[in-house]
Amino acid sequence: MHFTLTFSCPDKPGIVAAVSTALADKGADILETHQFSDRTARRLFMRLAFTTPASMEDIRACLEPVRTEFDMTMRLHDAAVLPRLIIMVSKFDHALLNLLYQVRVNWLRAEIVAIVSNHQDSAATAAQAGIPYYYWPVNKDNKAEQEDRLRALVSETKADLIVLARYMQVLSDAFSTEMNGRIINIHHSFLPSFKGARPYHQAFARGVKLIGATAHYVTPDLDEGPIIEQETARVTHSLSAEDYVAAGRSIESQVLARAVKLHVEQRVMLNGHRTIIFS
Repeated sequence: MHFTLTFSCPDKPGIVAAVSTALADKGADILETHQFSDRTARRLFMRLAFTTPASMEDIRACLEPVRTEFDMTMRLHDAAVLPRLIIMVSKFDHALLNLLYQVRVNWLRAEIVAIVSNHQDSAATAAQAGIPYYYWPVNKDNKAEQEDRLRALVSETKADLIVLARYMQVLSDAFSTEMNGRIINIHHSFLPSFKGARPYHQAFARGVKLIGATAHYVTPDLDEGPIIEQETARVTHSLSAEDYVAAGRSIESQVLARAVKLHVEQRVMLNGHRTIIFS
């Protein structure tokens, strides 16, 4: 059995030794370990990957006294179980296509259980991939109803994560709070400078020299959730607005895929409004 253990707790001496001893008692072979001590919050964050002949129930039982003693927030993940994703997309499909490809070549070890869209543009893509496609148009009158359908789909598919792959609808505060830490969004890094439609054209008009993208967890604070991954690229006056768009789409696709990979591999830990990334 191959497991990943993540935990955080108030920092004090003896924590790493206690966890290691408990796992060693179950014949665990630790393959990878990362830790970070937040000196300001006085809190320890840790991730361990290990193999063991013991079952998940046995590992949980052996760690329970340690969890209680050190007041830990702990998660144990079976690496053999593929995380289940719902991808939401509108008209621009570049980020969706890259996620589908990365899953197909097994760089991203996950199962895409549904694609949801407020447009029909990606229906053929979903059909080709053999993934159920849900066309749910959204307007001000049916938004709450469509979110209820999304809740039901999450429950029905047992989805672990929702990925907003350029889904151009704002989720409600209630839904964002309910799914805290389970929705990842991608947006251009111009926010808040270039809001609204055609941000790359706005950037072109202002002659910016750097463009980029940010992947973050969704919270009720629009586009201000904890950041998981970012990247920028240099552009020059010789490029057209269409060149900006092309470069931006490439960066968005890469950044979103990396963020999802970090999440499904249990390499992201929330620390208030910040993230701890064990890459």
